[in-house]
Amino acid sequence: MGVLAMLAPLASTQETRISRQGDGVWSQEINGSLSGAKVLRVKVDVGSVIVKGGSPQGISYDIHTRSYTSSEQDARRQFESYKLNAYVRGDTAWIVGDWQGGRPRKFSGEFTVNVPRDITLVKIETEGGNIDASAVAGRVEAQSGGGSMRLDDIGGGAHAETGGGSIDVGTINGDIGLHTGGGSIVVHHGNGKIIAETGGGSIEIVSATQGASIETGGGAIEVRQCTGRVKAETGGGNIDLGDIGGPAEIQTGGGSIHLASAKGHVEAHTGGGGIELFGVPSARVETGAGGIVVKFVKTDAAPNESKLETSAGDITVYIAPDVALSVRASVDLGNGHHITSDFPDIHIGSEGDQWGPRTLHAEGKLNGGGPVLKVRTTTGDICFRRAKQ
Repeated sequence: MGVLAMLAPLASTQETRISRQGDGVWSQEINGSLSGAKVLRVKVDVGSVIVKGGSPQGISYDIHTRSYTSSEQDARRQFESYKLNAYVRGDTAWIVGDWQGGRPRKFSGEFTVNVPRDITLVKIETEGGNIDASAVAGRVEAQSGGGSMRLDDIGGGAHAETGGGSIDVGTINGDIGLHTGGGSIVVHHGNGKIIAETGGGSIEIVSATQGASIETGGGAIEVRQCTGRVKAETGGGNIDLGDIGGPAEIQTGGGSIHLASAKGHVEAHTGGGGIELFGVPSARVETGAGGIVVKFVKTDAAPNESKLETSAGDITVYIAPDVALSVRASVDLGNGHHITSDFPDIHIGSEGDQWGPRTLHAEGKLNGGGPVLKVRTTTGDICFRRAKQ
């Protein structure tokens, strides 16, 4: 066992140990503490980082690095190449791992840092390792070249960015910004505005209180509950939204769209899948080839025109008894198709005959008329049904 020197200005205590952990594995462990800081900065070239709040006294750290080589001399050379520094400058505590020379090979590290819960800012940067931060009353900012991330029990908002790993968020108060090059994103409880973007993974939001903007290059999107506005966009996956407390903008390159309810106007577009919207005050809906089902209800939202359109598919419209609408509907290629209605005030007609092109149309005012509802399919059936409250 030996000891390596480490530069650590203002570190109150520190110990370094090197030991062998089986054939071909050498381990270096460094323990220390820092005091008098309100901000923590961790910046490392190699290794994962874990930050935990709740430390009763100052900041303490435990650094484990491992060299996977059979030679003790080679292991010591690698440990010496990874310059580790811990110090306090002003009100900021720094823990820095700077790799000297070429790229590290057969080498790993793990940085565990315990901080007071009331720390105001934690900023973590690693070239490729995982990041885990929890129980921090202040803000957390995390960046990784490609590792996965986990954030939970954060009181001052968070921003997390990784080149490709997954991001898992527990509970965060304050605004949240999440970005990954291709991994999945899960947010369990976001008590602030959420921005979540991934190059291709899925995105799941369990609960959001102030709106969410969600974008993925091709994965599925699920939002179970959101109090505010939702904007959801994917290059091709399915979109499944639960109860939305405001308006919603929904777009997918080819997947299906499902919405349980929304308090505001809904825009929904897909290149080819089916669309189902239940409990909306108004909507503009378009699909290249798929069926449409929409249920209109009365909410406190301002009156707005609606339009439902598909190139190839049936359209079913459910209308609550207290909703006032002016209906205009058409089937471009009506041969073999129908428009049906539960409402006597919607009048159905046709043009053409059974031997040539035939179009179907319907018009009417419900409850004295209101915002215009346009319904159109090129080839398919249209059905108007009474909805139960």
